[in-house]
Amino acid sequence: MSSMQEEIASRRTFAIISHPDAGKTTLTEKLLLYTGSIQTAGSVKGKSSSKHAVSDWMDIEKERGISVTSSVLQFNYDGCCVNILDTPGHQDFSEDTYRTLMAADAAVMVIDAAKGVEAQTKKLFKVCTLRHIPIFTFVNKLDREARDPFELMEEIETVLGIGTYPMNWPIGCGRNFRGVLDRRTRHVIAFDGEGRGNSSKKVQEIEAELGDSALDDLIGEDNHSNLMDDIELLDGAGDELDLEAVRNGKLSPVFFGSALTNFGVEPFLKKFLQMTPPPTARTADIGVIDPFDPHFSAFVFKIQANMNKNHRDRIAFVRICSGKFERGMEAYHMQGKKKLKLATGTSLMADDRAIVDEAYAG
Repeated sequence: MSSMQEEIASRRTFAIISHPDAGKTTLTEKLLLYTGSIQTAGSVKGKSSSKHAVSDWMDIEKERGISVTSSVLQFNYDGCCVNILDTPGHQDFSEDTYRTLMAADAAVMVIDAAKGVEAQTKKLFKVCTLRHIPIFTFVNKLDREARDPFELMEEIETVLGIGTYPMNWPIGCGRNFRGVLDRRTRHVIAFDGEGRGNSSKKVQEIEAELGDSALDDLIGEDNHSNLMDDIELLDGAGDELDLEAVRNGKLSPVFFGSALTNFGVEPFLKKFLQMTPPPTARTADIGVIDPFDPHFSAFVFKIQANMNKNHRDRIAFVRICSGKFERGMEAYHMQGKKKLKLATGTSLMADDRAIVDEAYAG
């Protein structure tokens, strides 16, 4: 495999979608925290916080405490170059989300554990299914009172029409939340119960095996007994994990956790990067474009103006479909039927910018 093919294969580009206030931007912030991209996670509720979420950088987002525009965030983790597209959840800004989903190879659907599948989640899910992209589910806010996890999975399957496979399983909820069980390793990841508020630092994880008597002290005897019953039911009645169905958008791996208190964030990220695909082929007027094709091709999925309030600027967000971008290279604009010199490429980390000399598909 050539160096260019290795660079392309390491790319992971996904969008995070949800109904407003399900915790989408908070999850994005904690992913950045665990990958070392930021040292302290900010708060989405900008009115009362001195530190704001990295992806909510516009003044209106800080004032209202909501995401108004899609943010592009890039970081390296575990050998992958990851691009996160944090999208607005409010329907007033859904057009921005629809455009951004065109550039994603996968989607992470964040669901409030107390509310389940909500209206905007349904709309965004349909957009994802039109492209048959993999959809991963993160059931959030287990640190608060939540619905039964079996009931939540059934609702996802019934309302959205997609199969589910729980990758981990929650132990209690609200004040009784004690962590999650990894179904593959059979390890219980218990979390320190301190810092129930907006935890801005990484949490320590304690691993113990299911059935170990030490778990009675760690998570409580009743929780341990209920957990063993739940896992026995899942193993007996549930289907096997089918990665092909996942990549075709027919089966959604489900992760349980709490983005606000950092429960289950890093295990989710590790499993997600293992299962989500590298850049996928794109269909255009000229045919199917293989991302590993050495010839450069790309499409503009969004144009945003006035990102810098001190200048009248305008930036085109580009998804590279194949090959390699090099600063100053010449490309052919299909609609305009003319050649363009791509003089400057810019990498964004929310409102931080950096000049890019080269970039690869994905």
